[in-house]
Amino acid sequence: MQPEVSSTAVLLQATFDSATAEVVFLVARVLFGGVLAFMGLNHFLNGDQMAGYADAKGVPAAEVMVPLSGGMLLLGGLSVVTGAFPVLGAGALAVFLLVSTPTMHDFWAAPEEQQQTEMTQFLKNVALVGGALAFLALGGGAWPFAVEMTAL
Repeated sequence: MQPEVSSTAVLLQATFDSATAEVVFLVARVLFGGVLAFMGLNHFLNGDQMAGYADAKGVPAAEVMVPLSGGMLLLGGLSVVTGAFPVLGAGALAVFLLVSTPTMHDFWAAPEEQQQTEMTQFLKNVALVGGALAFLALGGGAWPFAVEMTAL
């Protein structure tokens, strides 16, 4: 049985033929999800340093929150890349970014010499929230080149 056409395919086919649209969507997923998965991996590889930074920003239980947020990023990013449970993955990424961005990149409260860097990081995360929300809005229909998985 052929999966029903997702809203993704409908949106992209307005610009590209079907095969090209599917490849473009896959490339977008790999770029977006791959970067966020790498960021999540970094939470584990540099956990002590990241926990120290989070603690300095006032994050409670930073040594617990850093691996938790790293897991959200890693699994959420891989979910978008693979197309497995994409609503759950994109939702986790959106929640992480919406909560962490104003906490970790509060440029308005940063010392003057750090304001530009923090504002750049803040705005980068705002753009990533937009991407996560776009993937979330596409829903859990059949994504092209998705890994077939069933809920446990």
